[in-house]
Amino acid sequence: MTDQPLFGRVVLVSGPESLLAERAVDRLVRAALAERPAASVSKVDAGDLDAGGLAEVTGGSLFAEEAVAVVQQLSDLDPALFDAVLAFTVNPSDDLALVLVHPGGVKGKGLLDKLKKARVEVVECPTVKPWELPQFAAAEARLQGGRIDKPTADRLVEALGSDVRAVAGAVRQLLADADDRVITEAAVRRYFAGRADVTSFTVADHVMAGRRNEALGALRWALETGVAPVLVTSALAGALRSQGRYTDFVGQRMRDVDLARELGVPPFKVKEILQRSREWTPRGLASSLQLVAEADAAVKGQAADPAFALERLVIGVTELRGRRPDAGMGR
Repeated sequence: MTDQPLFGRVVLVSGPESLLAERAVDRLVRAALAERPAASVSKVDAGDLDAGGLAEVTGGSLFAEEAVAVVQQLSDLDPALFDAVLAFTVNPSDDLALVLVHPGGVKGKGLLDKLKKARVEVVECPTVKPWELPQFAAAEARLQGGRIDKPTADRLVEALGSDVRAVAGAVRQLLADADDRVITEAAVRRYFAGRADVTSFTVADHVMAGRRNEALGALRWALETGVAPVLVTSALAGALRSQGRYTDFVGQRMRDVDLARELGVPPFKVKEILQRSREWTPRGLASSLQLVAEADAAVKGQAADPAFALERLVIGVTELRGRRPDAGMGR
């Protein structure tokens, strides 16, 4: 964001990563109030606005002529109000700081394109990709005056999965309890070992490695501790697809971080995928994905016992895992 005054301007916060969007809005509102402490602040959902409501939130109040207006979920704005919003970009009021928040996607894209054509300032809030989460955790730690090294960040992401808010919250919690503001792997294990040991991702890892008994044990414990069955099928489907995509890059010399980006996984997963590439055949992967599709339908209501459907899935996929002739049985 620029250092220009916010009053007399329109700023568009755009993108699907809601945590980043919320932070951007908070920074903009604080900056606007620093300029004009007496300004009123209004936050409304675009879907709740009509012409009168838009005029009210952008026109100040009886007690404060200066206004900071945040219009959220711009994708839900009534098309009849598009021109009124665009008018603020052409003839901005010196007493108004207008922040528009669009969650990304195609809904309301017509207005979005017109706003960008009008050259409003845009704060992009893109989705944090799975392979970017360890870097995100490190950036979060630095933002809060702390530090986390790469192996520890990898372990944290492995424990929490791809939930950006969970990662950010965990970094806050761990730093608050670290006397030297350094997050250690021991602390991550202490706080999140329970989650790390029963997540759907751990079940998928055991299955992909052919560890049937470990996978079944992890699955049963995960379900007992509240992991949704659909998360297990989703994690296993993702692992199988990533393994299958790896075959497109065999023989290519690529850095782990670049390969991770192509595969859609965190960098620490690349070595595991490479090691397993000799143990999975294209036919085995295709057949496994079919089993996942059947189990996914089952856990979404087509079977009376989702746990039984998932156990059958674990057994079926581990049996389909291809092996070299000289390899032994899975552990």
